[in-house]
Amino acid sequence: MKTLRILDTELEIVRLVSAHPRPGAPAIVFLHEGLGSVSMWRDFPQRVADATGCEAVVFSRYGYGRSTPHRGEARTPRYMHDEALEALPAVLQTLGLERPFLLGHSDGGSIALINAGGTHRPLSGIMVMAPHVLVEDFTLAGIRKAVEFYKTTDLPARLARHHRDAATTFRVWQDIWLDPAFRSWNIENYLATIRCPVLAIQGEDDEYGTMDQIERIARQVADVDLVKLADCRHSPHKDQPEAVIEAVSGFVARILDAQDSAT
Repeated sequence: MKTLRILDTELEIVRLVSAHPRPGAPAIVFLHEGLGSVSMWRDFPQRVADATGCEAVVFSRYGYGRSTPHRGEARTPRYMHDEALEALPAVLQTLGLERPFLLGHSDGGSIALINAGGTHRPLSGIMVMAPHVLVEDFTLAGIRKAVEFYKTTDLPARLARHHRDAATTFRVWQDIWLDPAFRSWNIENYLATIRCPVLAIQGEDDEYGTMDQIERIARQVADVDLVKLADCRHSPHKDQPEAVIEAVSGFVARILDAQDSAT
């Protein structure tokens, strides 16, 4: 396992070369969901790399996967801001990635949006699947159901295959989302300052968010492509992988073709 030392933590990281590399193409950095990790992406990053010609850079955030386990401190409502404005810039700087794409799922999508709107580091574009821009009652109801599911099924054992301390990973996730202080969390103030193109994908059957999430992005970001997928829940890359890869590869090609024609 390769690791990257960032902000006093060791982060699990994988870099995947495209089977059909596009000369000069920037990397795509993958940002996982609230219970995700490198291994939970499965083969999706490699498939995206092969379809786009871009290198895929995949890492587990602090407290996830094989990265440094969570030390037990309570999260604050700014935990995604900390990831977007401190940890992710440190990762990009350490790896020397210039104008990368960001591809985030759920929490990872929110982190991508905050990073794009809240830092000055140039990005080629961001792709977000089932992102959160505010907390909906619908979202909290889904998380409460997940907590019951964790108590009554084999979910703890399944998560343990992907995390060094799955019990703590789940606890800190549920605790912050169900904390009353988190109910007012909202990142819409970052949307209007996003200058790169955005692809926003949402499943029509998402159990953690409504279409209002990506529609708010479309109203406030200058360059947005929306993709709404039928028969799709909270993980579009698992429920509708072909449709997602088609949308992502088309989005990336549009941007890179425009960059090539401008040079």
